[in-house]
Amino acid sequence: MKPVLVLNDGDLTELAAIHAAAFSDPWTARAIGELLASPGTFAFHAEGGFVLARIAGGEAEILTLAVRPDWRRHGTGGALVRAAAEQAVALGGRRIFLEVAVSNHAARALYTALGFGEVGRRKGYYALGAQKREDALILRSNLPLSPLGKSPGAG
Repeated sequence: MKPVLVLNDGDLTELAAIHAAAFSDPWTARAIGELLASPGTFAFHAEGGFVLARIAGGEAEILTLAVRPDWRRHGTGGALVRAAAEQAVALGGRRIFLEVAVSNHAARALYTALGFGEVGRRKGYYALGAQKREDALILRSNLPLSPLGKSPGAG
């Protein structure tokens, strides 16, 4: 499975459907399109998932990684993150960041295997209902990603 760069608005409905299957508070096709229209933003799509990222000033950020539940643990997420990281390098990226919920152990394991390390925490970043919130971990990796999954350097 080779992720492909999202190039047209026809993909947006499918990306929104994937996001809705992956998250309880999904993004709309319009919201995804508006993000993609902003400078430095790009997306890759693979069967069952997509990644949306942006780059500015040598730093890339994964805005969302969405994989349908039935496509998880099949390499989709890892392939998408690697594609985004390779695109970020091609656009001059030296580091890549993302946020992940503290309780999302599967995603955290994936990111650790890809060489991301914790560099911060956002208290109460994710809403889990009307009264409950969850922290997000801020993770970073140097680019290009380490093929050995080594943690990022201090720089």
